[in-house]
Amino acid sequence: MGFLISGIQQIGIGVTNTPEAFKWYNKHFGMNIPVFDEAAEANLMLPYTGGKPHNRHAILALNLVGGGGFEIWQYTSRTPQPPKEKIVLGDLGINILKLKSPAIKRSHDRVSSATTTGVLHTAPNGKQSFFARDPYGNPFQFCEEDSVFYKGDTENGGVFGCTIGVRDIEKSLPFYKDVLGYDVVLADETGIFEAFSFFEGGDKTFRRVILGHSENRKGAFSKLFGPTQLELIQVLDGQPKPILKDRYWGDLGYIHLCFDVKGMEDLRSFCEKHGHPFTVDSLAALKGRFDMGEAAGHFAYIEDPDGTLIEFVEAHKVPLLKKIGWYLDLNKRGPEKPLPNWMIRAMRFTKAKV
Repeated sequence: MGFLISGIQQIGIGVTNTPEAFKWYNKHFGMNIPVFDEAAEANLMLPYTGGKPHNRHAILALNLVGGGGFEIWQYTSRTPQPPKEKIVLGDLGINILKLKSPAIKRSHDRVSSATTTGVLHTAPNGKQSFFARDPYGNPFQFCEEDSVFYKGDTENGGVFGCTIGVRDIEKSLPFYKDVLGYDVVLADETGIFEAFSFFEGGDKTFRRVILGHSENRKGAFSKLFGPTQLELIQVLDGQPKPILKDRYWGDLGYIHLCFDVKGMEDLRSFCEKHGHPFTVDSLAALKGRFDMGEAAGHFAYIEDPDGTLIEFVEAHKVPLLKKIGWYLDLNKRGPEKPLPNWMIRAMRFTKAKV
């Protein structure tokens, strides 16, 4: 294969007020490194925006404890829409965003003082975890995970993975294993889970499969992103509906799962061979680099078997210290070579105040 996946770069979160949401995630979840803060037109996502371009404001926020970031995303040319029907656990798409924490009890104590949380419990993979909601109703799962990149202001890190509702786990597994590289089954349990009482529809019978990857990810930011896990859930006594049904990409809630990659052209061919062709492709559309001002590269989207949006981003230019004009040209580095720890840790000097 002529491509590599370096880890989960971010998960998109649609909100009504980007600056307000960033402040909340900074204060309570430690997502305090704004990699970019841009207002622009989303003109390449037409298959998912009603065939029309729309303006948006987005902030990509990281946490140097480790893990992926939040792409906090707001429509500015239209009013972002909530689901037309209440989302219930097991609906098709991203149900829960997972955050990593090497000190799960301390995380539970701290987060419980700021927002609604569930009980601390043992997940099917044998690790401690708890569920929480942000002020906008989005569910999170804090997961016990020892890997740490850099000690931060909060003990939890960034994105560790997510829980995705699917119609049929057996039909979805080849996609997540063969295309995205989650080739290890860490847990596979079926039943009624007491901890799921935190959710609407959580009293039903579910099959839960937690996936990991056998090989360490490689690439510039692979040490920061660290190991990740995806959980597939299938409701066995219900009829799941698409979370984004009759809505646009970018509307309220979880938007997409994004992976940091290298070798976009080879990845395009690989996905086509596996029956998941790119539905959006900036490289083909623009015949070159996609430039966001503070960051540049290529991006593309595919869909899982139930239509959940998976984004790939191949970054070429990344701002490390914008105040002094330090931008990293990733094209000048070997694709598998991770950046020195000191270089990524220098991003702490861009940390936003609470």
